[in-house]
Amino acid sequence: MFKKSLLAMLMVALLAPIVNADTAALTLDQVLAKHYDAMGGLEKLKKVQTMRMTGKMQMGPGMEAPFMLEKKRPGMQRIEFTFSGMTGIQAYDGTKGWAVMPFMGKKDPEPMTDDDAKEMADQADFDGALVDWKAKGHTVELVGKESVEGADTYKLKLTKKSGDIEFYYLDAETFLPIKEEGKRKVRGTEVEGESTLGDYKEVNGIMVPFSMANGMKGSDHKQTMTFEKVELDIPLEDARFVMPAGAAADSSKAAKPADKKDAGKKDAPKKDAPKKDADKKAAPAESKGN
Repeated sequence: MFKKSLLAMLMVALLAPIVNADTAALTLDQVLAKHYDAMGGLEKLKKVQTMRMTGKMQMGPGMEAPFMLEKKRPGMQRIEFTFSGMTGIQAYDGTKGWAVMPFMGKKDPEPMTDDDAKEMADQADFDGALVDWKAKGHTVELVGKESVEGADTYKLKLTKKSGDIEFYYLDAETFLPIKEEGKRKVRGTEVEGESTLGDYKEVNGIMVPFSMANGMKGSDHKQTMTFEKVELDIPLEDARFVMPAGAAADSSKAAKPADKKDAGKKDAPKKDAPKKDADKKAAPAESKGN
């Protein structure tokens, strides 16, 4: 009798992890539901209309740059960062992207390349790709579980309407995103990048990461951003995201003064030559008027 009881207890102990594992297995819908709740709930997330995040960005060893990120529904974004006394701007107005990059000798606003504008459009998605993913034409799969820096995560594969593929890693305990991966084009070349997120804090009932690190996948070199202040639902005019009127026209006219100057040089001899004749013709006209 004792042996049978001991054997039964042993079987229960051996099978318990299997039963618990099966019971704990979550479906994609369950994982996403827990993720939305962890972020503050879909209702609260969708009510937020604007966001401003200010902090510092690590440009390299011992080099920091003040940084500001602004977002507004339905899909506008503006990034500003100051370094060596110069301020760079990258913005997306919902349809077009533009930038001011004085570090590269470009002090006037210029339209972004198609690749850069596409990336800005993705970043400008106010709620992120996982919210209303079906309505946006995306597909999401629950790949399984994977360890990220010692933490168990649920790995989600998101295939965008455009065909781009991204991976999201949600902490298995908090269901907050701690890592994202995806491919993007840099100067026409496709590179695989990754972002790690952390230091989550609650702002008006919404969980927001106060630290981010971006870089190429597998590289030790990462661009780190640390936010000191996050503001929600503050006044932001649409004009902040739109390229200044006439900026493109002004840049296209940059060469015209030189052309006019050259044209003036060519016309000068012609004007000087008939000057006397012109004076003779002008005299009768003036006397006639008297």
